[in-house]
Amino acid sequence: MTFTTVLFYVFAAIMVLASLRVITAKNPVHAALFLVLAFFNAAGIWLLLKAEFLAIVLVLVYVGAVMVLFLFVVMMLDINIDRMREGFWGYLPVAAGVGGLIVLEMGAVLWHGYSDFQQTPEAAALNIGGTKELGLQIYTRYIYGFEIAAVVLLVAIIAAVALTLRKRKDTKAIDPGQAVRVKRNDRLKIVKVETVNQRAIDAANVEKAAAAAAAAAAAAEPKEPK
Repeated sequence: MTFTTVLFYVFAAIMVLASLRVITAKNPVHAALFLVLAFFNAAGIWLLLKAEFLAIVLVLVYVGAVMVLFLFVVMMLDINIDRMREGFWGYLPVAAGVGGLIVLEMGAVLWHGYSDFQQTPEAAALNIGGTKELGLQIYTRYIYGFEIAAVVLLVAIIAAVALTLRKRKDTKAIDPGQAVRVKRNDRLKIVKVETVNQRAIDAANVEKAAAAAAAAAAAAEPKEPK
């Protein structure tokens, strides 16, 4: 067993354990950190396969950008962990069945792809991990799979926005559709108001105030005994 094979088994074992901890950790922050560990080990496996470009992209894009964003979001959200884990054991059989089915499908694909695989010196000299060769493979041979993955990611983004969109009572927002459909009569209403003689009202108020003051002064004066 060569040193490269030993490194592969070490990276693979750590990545599998970290992946299991991602779905079993109770704290979301710990789960995100275990996912970062899994990404680092996956990058190490890419390096063993001489795919340096994929390894550095995995570290820079996923670990350096995506996972940092996940950590910020998880730490800023007020997540009720106990409520989030309600019904976990009830959904476990279905999740285990779906996960097992995905593993079988991936195994079948890999077995079919590597059953007749033969490494030739010409193929090894192409340096498949380079940017040019990778782009040619993605946009020619695997173009349909690449586009399907892009559509799936777009659907996931829309679903995440739809699930997290909540109406808050402490914010003032308008509906753009209602603002567009509004008519002139809804914005402006002319009301006829009778004219008011403000001077006469002020004079009457002054007279009432003077009369009230005089009545209060008269009531305050002491009465002479008979």
